[in-house]
Amino acid sequence: MAESQSLDEAVIAGQAALSRGDWLAARSEFERSLRQFESPEAFEGLSWAVWWLEDVPRCLDSREQAYRLYRRRDDARSAARMALWLGDDHNEFRGATAVADGWFHRATRLLDGLEPGPEHGWLTVFDAHAALARHDTASARRLAVQAREAGRRHGAVDLEMFGLATEGLALVAEGLVDQGMRYLDEATAAALAGEYENLAPAAWTCCRLISACEEVRDYVRGTQWCRQVDEFSRRMNIRFVTGVCRAHYAAILTWHGDFAEAERELTRARDDLTENRPYWRAEAVVRLGELRRRQGRLAEAEELFGQAPGHPLARRGMAEVSLERGDPGAARDLLNRVLRRIPTTNPVSRAGPLELLVRAEVALGAYESAAGHLEEFCSIAGTVRTQPLQASARVVEGLHAAATGRSALACECFQDAIEMFEGCQAPLEAGHARLELARVLETLGRVDEARREAGIALRCLADLGVTARQHDVLTARQVEVLRLVADGLGDKEIAARLVVSEHTVHRHIANIYIRLGCSTRAAAVAGATRLGLF
Repeated sequence: MAESQSLDEAVIAGQAALSRGDWLAARSEFERSLRQFESPEAFEGLSWAVWWLEDVPRCLDSREQAYRLYRRRDDARSAARMALWLGDDHNEFRGATAVADGWFHRATRLLDGLEPGPEHGWLTVFDAHAALARHDTASARRLAVQAREAGRRHGAVDLEMFGLATEGLALVAEGLVDQGMRYLDEATAAALAGEYENLAPAAWTCCRLISACEEVRDYVRGTQWCRQVDEFSRRMNIRFVTGVCRAHYAAILTWHGDFAEAERELTRARDDLTENRPYWRAEAVVRLGELRRRQGRLAEAEELFGQAPGHPLARRGMAEVSLERGDPGAARDLLNRVLRRIPTTNPVSRAGPLELLVRAEVALGAYESAAGHLEEFCSIAGTVRTQPLQASARVVEGLHAAATGRSALACECFQDAIEMFEGCQAPLEAGHARLELARVLETLGRVDEARREAGIALRCLADLGVTARQHDVLTARQVEVLRLVADGLGDKEIAARLVVSEHTVHRHIANIYIRLGCSTRAAAVAGATRLGLF
């Protein structure tokens, strides 16, 4: 009897250590219990301790041991619980979806006929997560509500709140952003307040909220929550949440043009997000790729996106790389494939690909198709209503207007976008919008204004250390002319080399001055070199 009491005390001590995030102490206590007697409770507790320590083989083994012992005890409910977590583990650690489905189906059969309990709710919320992954938001929302109600009935706050977070994510995906974000805010507040009995869904809740902030481009909300979540994850020693938080915060820093700090955060994030969690590690990898793309380091960006080809940000990133390399056809093909997999009932996930598709179609001269996609994108931006998304909508509206000869409208669009981008502290986006404005002003003959806008934009890009996108600044012919200027050729020699008139060369050089915001050959060559246009 004394031995049994001692064993119970070790398991209880291990569970207490788990609740305060002391994974090493928890492992020690559960191992102490198992040295005396192999109970399913001790194996279950040990599985969680090593889950947090990312000892994947031992985690899976401990869960299976607990499963077998619960089955031997004829405790179907507890065995189903272990089957559920084994299914999730095989998804998260191994990406083995078939194995995961096997465990989920086993849990379903074990729970069949039993009185409803929290395990039924967890099975339902995992089904909701799977529905979200296939963009079936209606099913995800329905299942999440069932899980939330099950949690409330059975006093399982973690299940109730994780169900609420999942419902919130489905609502955001459907464009019901205000309500969805309120649900995610509440669930995350409960997680950080310590209301979740199991810290794993608390961590997932935090990650879902920050991801949703980035998806709808609500960088103010994202910054506020990143600070709270980072403090919580450090206090509870939740390393992978620290990494994910760093990755998302780095995306916000990138948006604000703080590239050096973003790189530091992403480097730390990659250290926190080990190879044991490939899904989460991809969060840091793709955002580092996005940072490199924004810096104009396209080869590095492409290599990083290639490390996580299935990630939505990687697919969008590859499309942007194609656009910036002057291959809008490849970008359009990739974006059409992406959009075919996202139903119109999931507008928020369609927003990013649609924005890029409009740019690609404008570049290809497919103005009618671009107009349809522009209308859809602007509608989404109007529904979501975050300033960064609305500013981006004005940019692509301006691009379409400029390409179809509506220069006055294009000027208004770019001016609005610049004001909004500057208001939400997005210097890179503001700089690119200024370059587009300068090009439209040039076509209208407003040369001094065009030169001023281009000069401001290029100084901004230079201050950020960005290699400018050549096609945003100069045409291919203008670059060709400027290369010859850099080689020391005069106008007559350039005209002979390119088989054009001297007047044409004069015109190209005058336009180069406008677009580079300068007034001499030497300044034009120096500016182009600094911006990486050569």
